[in-house]
Amino acid sequence: MSILVIEDDPKTGDYLRKGLKEGGYGVDLARTGTDGLRMALERPYDLVILDVMLPGIDGWRIMRALRERRDVRVIFLTARDQLDDRIHGLELGADDYLVKPFSFTELLLRIRTLLRRGVATEPDLFEFGDLRLDVLHRKVTRDGVEIALTNKEFLLLRLLVKGRGSVLSRTQIASEVWHMNFDSDTNVVDVAIKRLRAKIDQPFERKLIHSVRGIGYTFGEEP
Repeated sequence: MSILVIEDDPKTGDYLRKGLKEGGYGVDLARTGTDGLRMALERPYDLVILDVMLPGIDGWRIMRALRERRDVRVIFLTARDQLDDRIHGLELGADDYLVKPFSFTELLLRIRTLLRRGVATEPDLFEFGDLRLDVLHRKVTRDGVEIALTNKEFLLLRLLVKGRGSVLSRTQIASEVWHMNFDSDTNVVDVAIKRLRAKIDQPFERKLIHSVRGIGYTFGEEP
């Protein structure tokens, strides 16, 4: 497994490279955002560990570029510890968000969890009515119309479709899609559902994503 660390602080970058190599991973280190983005686009890394405040190109812009051009797991590792920062990073498509100062043991556990995900096989194509979700090609259509989704929107829709007919709680959705436990007052799931509905349901007469008051959301026929 290969990991790219994009970190401008020399001490932190060297510490991460040494520790991850001792953990059995192949590690490359970029000390600027510009170098980090170039390296991330040139090589098929299994995981990117990304700081936010970087010289050249900041972590937010790198995250956007990666989600547009690469399907790679990303962990933000940053001193930006505000709730709005965490929500922003996850909405951009990061798989996890860890705040400095951090426990290296916790980081390793999160890395191992992320790299284990997606091993189980699933169908390459889900169909429900006029909606087709092609997992292999990451393509979604309704009534033959292709719908452009961000990485997190695609993962959210896939979770809803896989669990069609069941009610998924906000906690369950947050855990499965963002791989984190969210504070109870965090509305990131509701915001993501609203954006997904605008693309999947709003242009069409038949609505597929439904709210279940006080619990969460369900996909399919209205409960």
